[in-house]
Amino acid sequence: MSSAYFDHNATTAVDDGVLAAMLPYFHDRYGNPSSRHRYGREARRAIDEAREQVAATLGAASAQVIFTSGGTEANNLALHGLASRLQPSRLLVSAIEHPCVMQPALALARKGWGVRQLAVTADGVLDAEDLYAALAEPTALASVMLANNETGVLLDVAQVVEEAHQKGALVHTDAVQALGKVAVCFDTLGVDAMTISGHKIHGPKGVGALIVDKRIDLQPMITGGGHEKGLRAGTENVPAIVGLAAACRLAEQDLARKLLERGSLRDRLERGLKPLGAVIFGERSERLPNTSDFAFPGIDGETLVMALDQAGYAVASGAACSSGSSEASHVLQAMGVAWETARGAVRVSLGRDNTAQEVDGFLQVLAAELGHLRNLPGIAFSLAE
Repeated sequence: MSSAYFDHNATTAVDDGVLAAMLPYFHDRYGNPSSRHRYGREARRAIDEAREQVAATLGAASAQVIFTSGGTEANNLALHGLASRLQPSRLLVSAIEHPCVMQPALALARKGWGVRQLAVTADGVLDAEDLYAALAEPTALASVMLANNETGVLLDVAQVVEEAHQKGALVHTDAVQALGKVAVCFDTLGVDAMTISGHKIHGPKGVGALIVDKRIDLQPMITGGGHEKGLRAGTENVPAIVGLAAACRLAEQDLARKLLERGSLRDRLERGLKPLGAVIFGERSERLPNTSDFAFPGIDGETLVMALDQAGYAVASGAACSSGSSEASHVLQAMGVAWETARGAVRVSLGRDNTAQEVDGFLQVLAAELGHLRNLPGIAFSLAE
């Protein structure tokens, strides 16, 4: 049976070179980077070099990089850390943010912040008029993702920065899905804070970073030591940090070629999806070259994902962090997609090792599974449900 992993927006395999860079710090170079002796100095030097590599990849200064346990912690640190240094005001978040931005925003609302969701269009991009209207009122902070994890649609964060800074508001962006798939530059975007994660770019799980403008005063969330310039207490995970740096180095290599190859493969997939009756979300917008989010009206997305898994193909029904939920995607609902259609969403996110043969095989299996499900009314959900 043929098989393929088509869920690279959820996670990626650790690259062999990344693993090789990490291994010495599990055993031979195991010192605590806070220790003064040779073992500790060796570990500290590895962290310093990793910080420089991450900064170089992202167009930032090494002093701006704060290592965290992943994208979720970095997003929480950004919102809570920035808000704690400000008087309660208004926070703007796009209506299609990941839950690890939405949930901290709700927590801030309970602390007296006014939280306003920015509308998106049917194509999944920010509604410019709504952005202008939102910023017409006093606002202290905005958080808008660079690329949506479900649809792959790219958001115009530079426009948000331009408009928000004119109003005196700080801007954070979650760049977790964008890094390694499109060019990402902290300095060019002009944001005040940016989140990245290791396991989306063939690095290890459990490590990420928040890049912060030097002028920003950030309140730490985890205290108890002077680690990470006092902004994130806890002995640094040296192997993971080294792995993140190696993955960042890998992400920037031959990026233009990778974008072209991945986009060509995604286009091949979507040319095959349309004759099967697929609705492709955000297809008219600029998207990540590896991502296709689609649905077949009348077919339950979770059921189709399980059927494809049995056939050897790993895809997602919406975001991985929301798997197990029967709710329709909040991203698609924000785009105005009908609940019945949104509930059928399936996401394919291609990776560096996927091939045209795998895409063609997937389309053949998909056609067969759709034929099967459409002939089983007990499996395909009713529009009246």
